[in-house]
Amino acid sequence: MALTLYFLRHGQTALSREDMFCGAGLDPELTPEGMEMAQAFVQHYRETEWRAVYSSSLRRSISTAQSLCNALGIDLQIRAELNEIGYGKWEGLTKEKVSEEYHDDYIRWLADPAWHAPTEGESAIIIARRGLQVIDEIQKQFTSGNILVISHKATIRIILCSLLGIDVGRFRYRLACPVGSVSIVEFTLNGPMLKALADRSHLTARLRSLRGT
Repeated sequence: MALTLYFLRHGQTALSREDMFCGAGLDPELTPEGMEMAQAFVQHYRETEWRAVYSSSLRRSISTAQSLCNALGIDLQIRAELNEIGYGKWEGLTKEKVSEEYHDDYIRWLADPAWHAPTEGESAIIIARRGLQVIDEIQKQFTSGNILVISHKATIRIILCSLLGIDVGRFRYRLACPVGSVSIVEFTLNGPMLKALADRSHLTARLRSLRGT
């Protein structure tokens, strides 16, 4: 049996619903709909044999993870390296507001977020380095089985790009990661293989249709 990582993005928050920048600098709770997303994941995946569950240290990720851990009696492994990208001065702002107040930084970031960070924030290269530390830790501890990693929109996409050989500077334009979605990577003899991307079939049609990102 191969080592398989399930990357789950946390459920909806008020800021994801309004499509605002929400990174490591903000720590909102899940909305009621966000908790429904977490419970829907539990119901769909509770029969999966999980060897470990890892989460970022932010509340929206921990709350999503804790639902499964409580249901199955699994200890939660919290790793700050899985936290969302730091958006610096952009935290809590809309894209329109950022473009207005930090226009030059925003244009540079849109062109190449690998090396150009949000104003006083983190670049994708930094996220890749810290995120891959956790993946390396998992690979050293487990050679097979299913591992759940609960994290955030940018962080998951950056880690996936890194594993799959995609330029991390393209993470915003190559991979989708809506709230409550699951992406699956299996580590084969030939390296990481993407088995599923941004799957939300475990969610109801109502949850899938909610506005936001």
